[in-house]
Amino acid sequence: MSKDISQQLQSQVSDAYQNKTALKIKSGNSKDFYGYAIEADELDVSNHQGIINYEPTELVITARAGTRLSEIKSALNESHQILAFEPPSFSESATIGGTVACNLSGPQRAYSGAARDFVLGCHIINGKAEKLKFGGQVMKNVAGYDASRLMCGAMGGLGVILDVSLKVLPKPQTEITLCFQCDINQAIDYMHKWVKQSFPISASCFTQSKLFIRLSGNNSSVNAAQKKLGGEAINNSEAFWLSITEQSYDFFKTEKPIWRLSLASNAAPLKLSGDTLYEWGGSLRWLRSDETEEKIRTTISALGGHATLFKNNTINAAPFHPLSTGMLQIHKNLKNAFDPENILNPHRMYKEF
Repeated sequence: MSKDISQQLQSQVSDAYQNKTALKIKSGNSKDFYGYAIEADELDVSNHQGIINYEPTELVITARAGTRLSEIKSALNESHQILAFEPPSFSESATIGGTVACNLSGPQRAYSGAARDFVLGCHIINGKAEKLKFGGQVMKNVAGYDASRLMCGAMGGLGVILDVSLKVLPKPQTEITLCFQCDINQAIDYMHKWVKQSFPISASCFTQSKLFIRLSGNNSSVNAAQKKLGGEAINNSEAFWLSITEQSYDFFKTEKPIWRLSLASNAAPLKLSGDTLYEWGGSLRWLRSDETEEKIRTTISALGGHATLFKNNTINAAPFHPLSTGMLQIHKNLKNAFDPENILNPHRMYKEF
C-alpha cells in the first residue's frame, strides 16, 4: 500500500504552529515506552506510507515514514539485501520513520555502523510547517547531509520525518555463531583481540558466562575464521540474535528497570548491583537493576559514558542522561532553529525543551 498524506500532515503542523499547540508524533507506537510520555494532540503519520524508490543495484531505498519496517525488510530480502544496522522492531507495527527518529540499532551496529550512518537524506516538516529536504540518495551528495543525520535520535523533536533514503548492503553469504565459556574479563579481552585481527565479526554478546560471536561473510572467510577461533557453533543462530535485537531474550523479561549503558568497550565490569548483558564488544551494556539513578549515572559519568533508562521506568528517573551546560545549550539552539514554538514532541527527551 502506498499513500502520500504529506499535505494533510503539513496542514496540521501549520495549525499547531499558529495556535502554539503541542503535537505528539505517532506512527506504529512500537517505541512509545522510550523517553518521557507526552500529553498533546496526536499527529498520526502511520498512513503516510509506501516504498517510493528502491534500486538494488544502487544499494539505496527511499520510503515514507509510516512504511512498516517489516515491509522494507521483506523488499530488501527479495534482492538479498539488508539494513546493516539491524534495527529492532519491538512490534509488527514498527515503521521506518520511528526507527530513524529513535536511532536504535541492533547487534551489528558496532561492526557496520549506526542507523544514522546509513541515512543518505530525508524530507521533513519542521515546527514552522515548512517542508525541508536534506541530503539525497547517493553518498556523494553531501548537501544537507549532516542535517539529515540530525533527525536520527531526535525523537521527532526537530521535525516530522516524511520520508528517508537509506543505504543498504548485500546480505552475507553465510553466518555462524560461536559460543565460548568464559568470564567477563576474558570475554572483553577476546572481543578486543579478535576485532583487531580482522575476523568477519558482525555481532558479539556476553551473558551468563557465555560469549557469543557471530561471523558473517562469504563461505571461505567464515569457515577460516571458525577454524582459528574455535568455540562451539550454536544451532539457532538467527533466532538467538533476533531475541537479543527484539529483547525477547530471557534477560529482558523483567519488571526491573533496564538501563542502556554506553561507555568505552574496554571499561572494566561496573560495580553496580544487578545483572548485565554485554553487546558491541563491551561498549553497550544492558543493566537490569534496582540500583538508584544517582549511583548508576555517577558511575557511568566518571567513565565518560552515559546511561539511558531504556524501559520499565518504575523509579520515575529521567530517561536520558543529563546534558552538560554546553551540550544543553546546543540542543536548545537546534530545537529553536527547527521548532521555535516547541510544538513537536515537546519534552520527549528532556524537561528543558
